[in-house]
Amino acid sequence: MTDDFTLAVHGGAGTIDQASLTPERRAAYRAGLARALHAGHAILADGGTALDAVTAAVCALEDEPLFNAGRGAVYTAAGTQEMDAAIMDGRDRRAGAVAGLFGPRNPIRAARAVMEHSEHVMLLGDGALAIARQAGLEFADRDYFFTEARWQALQDTLRQRAAGVDDGDPARKHGTVGAVARDRSGHLAAATSTGGMTAKAPGRVGDSPIIGAGTFADDTTCAVSCTGHGELFIRWTAAAEIAARMRHRGETLAAAADHVVMQDLLAVGGSGGLVAVAADGSVALPFNSAGMYRGVIGADGVARTAIHTEDLA
Repeated sequence: MTDDFTLAVHGGAGTIDQASLTPERRAAYRAGLARALHAGHAILADGGTALDAVTAAVCALEDEPLFNAGRGAVYTAAGTQEMDAAIMDGRDRRAGAVAGLFGPRNPIRAARAVMEHSEHVMLLGDGALAIARQAGLEFADRDYFFTEARWQALQDTLRQRAAGVDDGDPARKHGTVGAVARDRSGHLAAATSTGGMTAKAPGRVGDSPIIGAGTFADDTTCAVSCTGHGELFIRWTAAAEIAARMRHRGETLAAAADHVVMQDLLAVGGSGGLVAVAADGSVALPFNSAGMYRGVIGADGVARTAIHTEDLA
């Protein structure tokens, strides 16, 4: 047991146009990140587990409609919302995930329910909803999850498709929230949640709920939560690759994470980023896109956040 602990969060990558980000909107994003950091910090400072800390942090991000998860989830091409989430405990690699979910106010809690109340790792549809109900989770209706900005983003995308054009806005493919933590006992955990891609095909599942692709945690190496173009993060098993490079090549977290994001993924057009924490408490937050909503907090209780290439502050 030590006095040191670390929590890092992200609110998505590649979705940030500096020209259109007003000072007020920038402040709102950073405030949302700070709330998530403080939610996790309160648990870690009280001697709580990394697993509880990442759950609390991601719940705070899911409750903030600015981010594409939970209340701020984007819409499918059919005008529905389908949410994915995963959580993983670095102590024993227990994991839980849900996909294509609608109803639970906090999808990350549904993913944790799968881990703690079933023999499975991933559930979707009615099976995931049944576990969530059995766990007594809070559900919300369509009005709660509706945001005008997300609905208009869908309409804009559908109009572009009908006209056979694409403005190349990465916001249509990116948008995720996540958290990683190391607690005072040295244990790691990771959690990721997303609404997916704007106008995605109904039934599409990205990297977020796939263990080893968008979410991974192992006490011997690192905990990782990814955000970006999910199909490529899946194909390159981004999260697990970082741990593998640490385990088999002896690389530091910074070197392994940088290689995966800035070389492997970038080489194939896999824009995005990730947050990661290692067994030694070091943190990596690489991204190869225009920006990534991100933040870190430690035992000092100071929440440090950033959006573009500026340093955490």
